Amino acid sequence: MTSPAGPPADSRGYAGFGGTAAELTSRSSPWWPPARRARPGSPNVIVVLVDDLGFSDLSPFGAEIDTPYVQALADTGYRLTNYHSTPLCSPSRAALLTGLNPHRAGFAMVAHVDPGYPGYRMEIPDDVPTLAESFRAGGYATFMVGKWHLTAESRLHDGADKGSWPVQRGFDRYHGSMDGFTSLFHPHRLISDNGPAPDQQYPDGYYLTDALTDRAIEMINGLRAGDAAKPFFLYFAHQAVHGPVQAKAADIEKYRGRYDAGWHRMREERFRRQLAGGLFAEGTEISGSDPAGTLGVPPWDELSAEQRALYARHMEVYAAAVDAVDQSLGRLVEHLRLIGEYDNTIIVVTSDNGATGEGGIEGTRSYFSRFVNLPGLPAEWCPDVPRDLGLIGGPRVHGHYPRGWAHLSNTPFRYYKGHTHAGGVHVPFVLSWPAGLPRTQGDSGVRDQYAYVTDVAPTLLALAGVDRPAERGGRPVQDVDGVAFGHLLADRRQPSRHRAQYVECAGGRGYFEDGYKIIDASPPGAGDNWELYDIAADPAETTDLAAADPARVAAMAASWHRAAWLNTVFPLVDDPAALNTRPSTELALSRPVTIYPGTPVLERYRSSKLTTLRSFTVEAYLDHRPGDEGVIVAHGDQGGGYVLFAEDGELRLTYNAYGLPLRAAGPMPGPGPVTVTARFTALPEMRWDIDVRAGQDRVLGLAAVPQLLGMAPFTGISVGFDHGGPVDWDLHERRGVFRYRRGLLRVRYVPGEKAPYNPEIIAMVEEAARRAID
Repeated sequence: MTSPAGPPADSRGYAGFGGTAAELTSRSSPWWPPARRARPGSPNVIVVLVDDLGFSDLSPFGAEIDTPYVQALADTGYRLTNYHSTPLCSPSRAALLTGLNPHRAGFAMVAHVDPGYPGYRMEIPDDVPTLAESFRAGGYATFMVGKWHLTAESRLHDGADKGSWPVQRGFDRYHGSMDGFTSLFHPHRLISDNGPAPDQQYPDGYYLTDALTDRAIEMINGLRAGDAAKPFFLYFAHQAVHGPVQAKAADIEKYRGRYDAGWHRMREERFRRQLAGGLFAEGTEISGSDPAGTLGVPPWDELSAEQRALYARHMEVYAAAVDAVDQSLGRLVEHLRLIGEYDNTIIVVTSDNGATGEGGIEGTRSYFSRFVNLPGLPAEWCPDVPRDLGLIGGPRVHGHYPRGWAHLSNTPFRYYKGHTHAGGVHVPFVLSWPAGLPRTQGDSGVRDQYAYVTDVAPTLLALAGVDRPAERGGRPVQDVDGVAFGHLLADRRQPSRHRAQYVECAGGRGYFEDGYKIIDASPPGAGDNWELYDIAADPAETTDLAAADPARVAAMAASWHRAAWLNTVFPLVDDPAALNTRPSTELALSRPVTIYPGTPVLERYRSSKLTTLRSFTVEAYLDHRPGDEGVIVAHGDQGGGYVLFAEDGELRLTYNAYGLPLRAAGPMPGPGPVTVTARFTALPEMRWDIDVRAGQDRVLGLAAVPQLLGMAPFTGISVGFDHGGPVDWDLHERRGVFRYRRGLLRVRYVPGEKAPYNPEIIAMVEEAARRAID
């Protein structure tokens, strides 16, 4: 991690507006809305946040994807064509829910790292109210469904401090996945309010987008049954369309053949619609589609027929998943109309960052083998395990589209999620409030003034007439960085009040100021390599002006530097390995654990600390009788995992190598008490030998299987049944979750030594704290 020697002499420059923080966030400031609270007739507020959705993926922004309900909101409401997020999901969610810049809100990165720096706290600070807390203090009911991703992954398990969980951060009700993503057919762990949802076998036809919509409507109906007038705030944070990308069969069929023309042709068509719709001025240039400008995307006409069929199928699934999000919105809208509350509901639809290129050049049918970023992967590692074309998009495949489709999704911009170029941060935004912000005749609703994700919270509070609390937990709250933009909606001639904004992600830097933007994507320590763009005239960042205007570059770079100090951006990531540092408080998660039948599925990260990049032993204690059968232990899902079970008088093991099942079987032991032990021995080149014994007798084994790395196994450990996504699909079709009905006493995991290639570094935080005090 790299950090300058110290802040500049004048570090007061406020990143959002160019003045001091005290001047521009004072309650007497003209930027601050008048103090108001909820009153009779206050509007409901719904924020629909779609995960990894590109700028052009909705029909009001140029897409061919069928999104009539978003289109209807845009037709009667407002489209922001110059709205920006951060490059990644957790930082954007923290900024959206607090109004603070992401580093000040504790999220310089996604909530899967914990290196110990102030900007990487991975929890919203105690003296920062969330949007939910502000609305609740203003008299609103507060509901959330979907993805949270604002709690450090080491504090997602059932024994953790829940101070950063949704219910503790202002939501009356919550249902969803607190992790970064999940399967849409078999979610790996759902939380209801403040604990795990009951373990279940997901029924045929279950689809998470629909299930979350069911829950949201139930929450609204529950409120109305008890209080007919109380306004509500609903934060609907979709798991879609983050990978693994999955969709319902009927929706996929709707898009069959739609993408056979390829990504270049489809991108040209989207851009034509964007120009015709007034999203960009005539003469605006689109970013290039050559391999150099797309990080390797090949021309469509150079692909083989087999590649084109596979790649088009991936995009058909993605389009179907977006379509399902619009169907979900439609159900909400129609329900609001049914209960007579649509006109007085503010609805926002947006994305947390640009579309992602993480599927790689060729896409993947084995998301978790692609989603591994460890040095030293063996040469034969397979990032795209072959699967039948007809399975893509369904529950058996964890897939993601090729990078060329992300280039389409981000039309007309360059690059992807994680980048500070426009493709990573320039996202769609729609706002509708028929009763409070009706469009005037002749107004297209298109607004091209700059807005940033930190502006959402102050805008919604101002529109609803709700104060942000002055204190939280008896402490004065931190000031916000965002500024309300309601004036832009009411009068399209008004200028943006958000005049400047820094951005930083994994060492990549950027700064916007008064229509210009600088970007430096080079690693910290490589010297300044700033690019300069006039994004008012060149929103797709096609022409670098740095060489022609070095004075502007130098001035804006100095402004970025001041803003970085003010917002706890330093130290910068100069080596991704630095993010492998974990605090010693996590050591307890790697101690042996005993799990009894009936225990809720062990959380993903808690499970991973027992098994990842190390040897480990699983000890199952049985009181076996003839005929006893069922799952002894399962860890993982169709994306990768293992399941040990008894069936038809045999002890059986299925190891799912990122979609490729490997099976072994042997005889069950005789009746009576027995310990079945499965030893996973770490080998060179990230493989395991698996040896299963009953007592001292070897029953079965598998040799040199590829280790499950990165986010796999994604579903945590379950004892006595196979929770969530099944490890073995054939077993799932035969027996469902296959509960072990009697004779399974307990299972104990005993972690062994870490493998030499395990990059994790434990920082002894208690010792460091003691030394600091001494």
